[in-house]
Amino acid sequence: MKRRNFLQSSILASLGLSVAACQTNNKAPVNEEAFVDDFQLSEVTVAELQQKMKSGDLTSERIVQLYLKRIVQLDQSGPKTNAVVEVNPDALLIASALDAERKEGKVRGPLHGIPVIIKENIDTADKMITSAGSMALGNHKAQTDAFIVQKLREAGAVLLGKANLSEWANFRSTKSSSGWSSRGGQTRNPYVLDRTPCGSSSGSAVAVSANLAPLAIGTETDGSIVCPSGINGVVGIKPTVGLLSRSGIIPISESQDTAGPMARTVTDAAILLSALTGIDATDEKTKAQPADPAVYLNFDDTVLEGATIGYLSKTSAFDKRVSSIMNEVVEVLKSKGADVIDITVSDEVNQLGQYEWTILLCEFKEGIEKYLASHPECGFQTLSELIDFNKKNESKIMPWFEQEIFELANETKGLDDPKYNEAKKVCVELSRKQGIDKLMNEHKLDAIIAPTNGPAWSIDYVNGDNFGGGSSQLAAVSGYPSITVPAGNIKGLPIGVSFFGKPWTESRLIQIAHLYEKASHKRLKPEFKISLLT
Repeated sequence: MKRRNFLQSSILASLGLSVAACQTNNKAPVNEEAFVDDFQLSEVTVAELQQKMKSGDLTSERIVQLYLKRIVQLDQSGPKTNAVVEVNPDALLIASALDAERKEGKVRGPLHGIPVIIKENIDTADKMITSAGSMALGNHKAQTDAFIVQKLREAGAVLLGKANLSEWANFRSTKSSSGWSSRGGQTRNPYVLDRTPCGSSSGSAVAVSANLAPLAIGTETDGSIVCPSGINGVVGIKPTVGLLSRSGIIPISESQDTAGPMARTVTDAAILLSALTGIDATDEKTKAQPADPAVYLNFDDTVLEGATIGYLSKTSAFDKRVSSIMNEVVEVLKSKGADVIDITVSDEVNQLGQYEWTILLCEFKEGIEKYLASHPECGFQTLSELIDFNKKNESKIMPWFEQEIFELANETKGLDDPKYNEAKKVCVELSRKQGIDKLMNEHKLDAIIAPTNGPAWSIDYVNGDNFGGGSSQLAAVSGYPSITVPAGNIKGLPIGVSFFGKPWTESRLIQIAHLYEKASHKRLKPEFKISLLT
């Protein structure tokens, strides 16, 4: 299935590339010759980019040119990670304007001139599409920026492009393949290309891991920031629900949705998080957020001295290889002064999933129809209309898996469904009162840790995803923060460790995660292997 040309001719010409070089399809990469990764900005940090611009070694415009060229050469050619569905045709103009500001002595902050890729379910009032990966919204251009996009522009970031994702943020089918969308095709894991990038913020995580951009934004309902971050060897922050506005983001759940930063270091993720916060009158949950986002950049190398960390060692489906990596994590934390204790949740808490499912189905129907009503340019008004469109275009939109989740959600009565309010009460009780709050209060914990993910599984369009374990649910359902950091690898496939805490404790978690990262150095640069079998 051919995708649309995603670079306009003017940008391509400036890079010495042709339109034909930007055409791609869903075929797996062919190992014609080994890929040599000699990218000039490989693994560069935000601080290093700022220093290069300050010294005059590079301009923002030149940095953007280098990343655009890499997207063409690596994402759409060579290994074909297929993470970026569309680049911003105005990226170079934006960068040039920011360079002019710098020359005049105006630097807006640490993101001034820094390229950022955002997930393709986030509204941008520019020439780019916002479709959640679906051909149904394949021509939708939002009329206004999402609130967090406004914050990005104010901070002086360059919107480099939009990342592919699991279609409808992985909320269309129970048999989906993470990282696949009808608009964008299949995103691939940069470590081993026939392996999953996890979902739904797959393109955002791969873009950062593969050095297609220094920073990216993903969204999460349950696992969609932390799983792709963990599996693709990067840092991901799933903040407290309400720390970042959700206005202008195609929704799943009012209770659980949030955007969040992805980066190759905790520091860079914290810089991006700080720029995105702000109270938004159109999102009530943001009114509870702390006032000073700069607190996320206050690092303390003594933060673990005397701290107590709870280790959820009996989380789902992880094997002894993951446990071995977590044992190393524990030893690093102890070496920095922490006391690490084993903790468990009750069997009752482990039944959380069935109630979460009810909430997601009901809130999705309500949320998506509210979004469509506020975006008449989409051309749809109801979930039923989206379902009908998918059926009429089944060969293109549903060649591998169906839309069972859409249909189940459509059968509910939305927020008026009699099962909804009861499910919300149970979820608060199990995820907060009997979950994270109880664990942290009883054991006087500074944070909770657990494995983020198992090793990436093979992409499988017949059977769908085959998750090797996850720990995202408690933080997701409670709406509390979690941060994942690279912790090791199994056969070259990254494994992450997640740090959880109470609401609005991002600053504390960031400090702990930063110190762990600094002591462990487990970020592994991808090698773009075709398969573990070759």
